[in-house]
Amino acid sequence: MSRFVFRRFLWAIWLFFAATVLTYVIFFVVPGDPAVIAAGSASASPQLLAHIRQELHLDIPVYQQYWLFMWNLIRHGSLGYSFVNGASVRWIIAKDAPVTGSLVIGGAVLWLLVAIPLGIISALRPRSLLDRFGMIFVLVGVSAPAVWIGLILAYTFGFRLHWTPIADYCYFFPHPQIGVCSGAARWAYHLLLPWTTFMLIYAALYTRMIRAGILETSREDYVRTARAKGASTGRILVHHILRNSMLPIVTILGMDLGHAFGIALFVESVFDLNGLGGELVTASLGRNLPVVVGIVIAVTVTVIVLNFIVDVVYAFLDPRIRLNA
Repeated sequence: MSRFVFRRFLWAIWLFFAATVLTYVIFFVVPGDPAVIAAGSASASPQLLAHIRQELHLDIPVYQQYWLFMWNLIRHGSLGYSFVNGASVRWIIAKDAPVTGSLVIGGAVLWLLVAIPLGIISALRPRSLLDRFGMIFVLVGVSAPAVWIGLILAYTFGFRLHWTPIADYCYFFPHPQIGVCSGAARWAYHLLLPWTTFMLIYAALYTRMIRAGILETSREDYVRTARAKGASTGRILVHHILRNSMLPIVTILGMDLGHAFGIALFVESVFDLNGLGGELVTASLGRNLPVVVGIVIAVTVTVIVLNFIVDVVYAFLDPRIRLNA
């Protein structure tokens, strides 16, 4: 097990460096002269541009710029400073990351809470009314865009019925500033519609995957042997069917969490949540390169860590993975 974890750890480090090189090349080399962007005007004086290039270390070769960037990132945890207001990129990410993290992780928990029992019931009662409803649920979730689902939910439950807030974010922990929305209950209440949007997008696919996995696993020899030995239906379902049929779900969950960070950009725009997605759009439109690079790297590292955890969990559940790795 330790050898498997070590190999996956080395793979995660390689992916991190590959992602940083690609991101750095795209956002620091391709767009043009960052000094002009930082100056805020294409007509800035040559003296000002020379001073900015020196301050931003743009007067040295690109590979030295990259290693300096990586040195500051690894040694000091610094992602640079915004071209627009001089704010620390790390502070900007720390300010917005809880919003996006709450959105993605909460949405994942909700879609699993819906998909797992619905998939189990559909598998235990194939071709039933609930199973047919699940097929319609799948078609809606797979085909409908995230923005459309979010707008329908906001209009129906927020604007027409007034059951939930339409926009804004509420802090989980008490906020020191008076009058700012905070508290666990209000935090969940404000994120209910964004979470439901994620649930409708992903729960449909997971329901059908769980249903197919349970039906396939139910035909295995070890399940028939357990039935022949007189094991109860509940014990067979929990100890034999679910553990083995859920293995593909663990794998795809790691990939979908990374995909959900991309979907979060659209969900945040619908519900006016000031997370990393909105910050990324604003920075891209303003050509604020350090903020763009910082957010991309932060999301990349998060996805790598999540997939590393998924690999370890998968190997723990299925020893065959450790032996073949």
